[in-house]
Amino acid sequence: MDVLSDVITTMRTGRPSSSRLRVDPPWSYRFDRYEGAGFHVLLRGTGWLLAEGAAPVPLGTGDVVLVPHGSAHVLSHAPRAEGAVPLDGAVADPDGRTEFLCGKYRLDHTRGHPLLAALPDVVHLPAGPGRHPGLRAAVDLLATEVSGGRAGRDAVVSGLLDLLLVYMARAWFDDHPDGGWPRALRDREVAAVLEALHTDPAAPWRLEELAARVGLSRATLARRFTALTGQPPMTYLTWWRMTSAARLLRTGDQPLAAVARQVGYGSPFAFSHAFKRHFGHTPGHYRASA
Repeated sequence: MDVLSDVITTMRTGRPSSSRLRVDPPWSYRFDRYEGAGFHVLLRGTGWLLAEGAAPVPLGTGDVVLVPHGSAHVLSHAPRAEGAVPLDGAVADPDGRTEFLCGKYRLDHTRGHPLLAALPDVVHLPAGPGRHPGLRAAVDLLATEVSGGRAGRDAVVSGLLDLLLVYMARAWFDDHPDGGWPRALRDREVAAVLEALHTDPAAPWRLEELAARVGLSRATLARRFTALTGQPPMTYLTWWRMTSAARLLRTGDQPLAAVARQVGYGSPFAFSHAFKRHFGHTPGHYRASA
């Protein structure tokens, strides 16, 4: 199981959405705090991204911005937020000199993963020759599909939006290779352990078995894994089991015993006890509150 894909699948709820707009200065649009992540792509012209507590971010043609934690922000023609209106109230100008693509993903941050939590409030990915070709290709395809009316558009756009989120996260990791989680995904032994835990979280893993699997001593694996991910391997496994269980409870109707088995618990009672200790609620209450 690819770790980044698994993380996004676990956090995501509902379908992503996007829109394309052409306007002429002056323009300024407000985006309220959102339970998920938002993104903007400047297809033509220039602009600014303004977020609370952060310096204004200048944007040029081809720049991509990800707001991974749903922070409130303003997209504007100038480095000021005064007079911003909701994007829903925008009036398109077919002859406008500025064109941008906006979208959002609904994510359940109660199932938030430290891999995405490590991202800053604003991820700016400037355009440039040879920079992130996969991301550029996804942006071009998405811009074409959003403005077109061809058969199958909805399915294509949904798939491209999922692809774009992966490419945006990858691009930031590539630009910041020395951070904890980016390094974890590049460390051969730690990445192999993460892949094993994500591929089969129900397996009766032990630290000794994981260490032998990647050719490290228990102490070396525990030390390196903790330094890069922020948690010891077995603590991470328990956390991931609970996070996966939360997704299964919210997105399906499997019996409690089936959910328990999928995340490595031999009985619903043991699973319920662990789940309540982790989330403060029983599995049944958690599912009913969705």
